[in-house]
This record gives sequence, C-alpha cells and structure tokens, in this order.
Amino acid sequence: MKILKIVLLVLAVLLLLLGQMSAEKMIYVKVGAFVVFMYGMMRLSAKTPSKNKNKENNGID
Repeated sequence: MKILKIVLLVLAVLLLLLGQMSAEKMIYVKVGAFVVFMYGMMRLSAKTPSKNKNKENNGID
C-alpha cells in the first residue's frame, strides 16, 4: 500500500511539472495533482514519530 501511495505522489508531481511545461492552461489538472500530492504527503508523514515526544512527556511529570 505504501508503494502505491509513493507511485501516486510521483504521478502527481509529474502532472504538475507537465502542467508547467505545457502552453495551454490545465488549471483543474494542476489543482487535482496538487491535492493528491498534499494528501499523499500527509498520509506518508503521519507515521513519522515526533522529535518533541520526549520533551512533552518530561514536562508532564
């Protein structure tokens, strides 16, 4: 499942780059690719542990 998310992110980035290089305005494709990219980054980074976790636990004691 993680590989599928990474592939979707790469495709979204390629669509954004393609939209920058093309002469015609593809605003809906760009917005859709940006939304997919941001959602994918949110899902992938949700499992990254916080660096401040130890600091938060020490302040409670």
